[in-house]
Amino acid sequence: MKLFHTADWHLGKLVQGMYMTEDQHYILQQFMQAIDKEKPDAIIVAGDLYDRSMPPVEAVNLLNDVLAEIVLEKKIPVLAVAGNHDSAGRLNFGSRVMRDSGLHIVGQFTKEHSPIVLTDEFGEVHFHLVPFAEPASVRTMLEDDTIQTHQDAMQKIIAHIKQTMDTTKRNVFIGHAFVTKYGYEEENTSDSERPLSIGGSDCVDAALFKHFNYTALGHLHKAHFVLNESIRYAGSPLKYSLSEHLHEKGFLIVELDASGNVDVTKQKLVPRRDLRVVEGSMDDLLKLPPCDDYVFVRLTDATPVASPMERIRTVFPHAMHIERKASRMQENHEIQAIEMEKVEDIDLFRGFYADILGEQPDSETERLFIEMLQELLEEEREAVR
Repeated sequence: MKLFHTADWHLGKLVQGMYMTEDQHYILQQFMQAIDKEKPDAIIVAGDLYDRSMPPVEAVNLLNDVLAEIVLEKKIPVLAVAGNHDSAGRLNFGSRVMRDSGLHIVGQFTKEHSPIVLTDEFGEVHFHLVPFAEPASVRTMLEDDTIQTHQDAMQKIIAHIKQTMDTTKRNVFIGHAFVTKYGYEEENTSDSERPLSIGGSDCVDAALFKHFNYTALGHLHKAHFVLNESIRYAGSPLKYSLSEHLHEKGFLIVELDASGNVDVTKQKLVPRRDLRVVEGSMDDLLKLPPCDDYVFVRLTDATPVASPMERIRTVFPHAMHIERKASRMQENHEIQAIEMEKVEDIDLFRGFYADILGEQPDSETERLFIEMLQELLEEEREAVR
């Protein structure tokens, strides 16, 4: 069985105040052309179809057009789950009606899990669709007070699936989570992806998925495998932040053989406009040939430059951001660039606590802060669903 694995479309995305809808339409047309060429048996979209719970009309229309063409015209089933950016309730609406047309969208986690079954020349393939869900929601749904973290939630969900899973068939897991090797906390691959929780409790151990022939993941925007090559992130189809400017975007073509072994190849997608970084003095940059790419500009001028964006846009009309690299003179009179490091919420709290009380918070105080912040994050997500 041939599968297309994609994720993190983020339709309706704003990057530095610019809507990416036209770029998303452009890249999805390439995706449709690849479907016509490769003729996959099914399409997997592993969450974050939209960028926000209430997407703009243009984004809704784009998703509607793309899914209708794939399912109704090309007659290829789509298997999709909600991500942390999506509104679970909105994506879940009408899912039972659409299922008969080949559009399988699971927006909300429920206790009554049953796989989507597709067949090829070798028999059945069972797809287990698990949308993003807060640990509190899973705790309530499964009536299990021991569920506190995303690791706990995923462990219980998979244990619940295994109770009825047919191991004589080939099984594919589709989910949206922060899965890491051994469940250790790792740096996110993109600044445009909001954290799932505070303090590292969002991490899920990749070993949990060893019972599946293939695990199709969404959430992290860089395509990569975790622990082994059958547990994979497809990444986003477009660059959505400065931190992604070196990523190679695309989707995955997954070949599932009769024994459940997988062969995965990456298919690149070429954007209408690249997103990249340019660096140099204003005089040097103004001598470059005009370019329509989305650029983040780093000026190396030692002194402030008047009207920098207006001048840069004479060469780069779609420039998104401009900054001057700060510098300071060391004792040996060498110039050293200063880069601002991202500060975590817990680090901000520690700094504030120390400024007010003159000492660092103890572990119990930090634990209470993280719990409170996590509750606020969960309340915010529930308010927009």
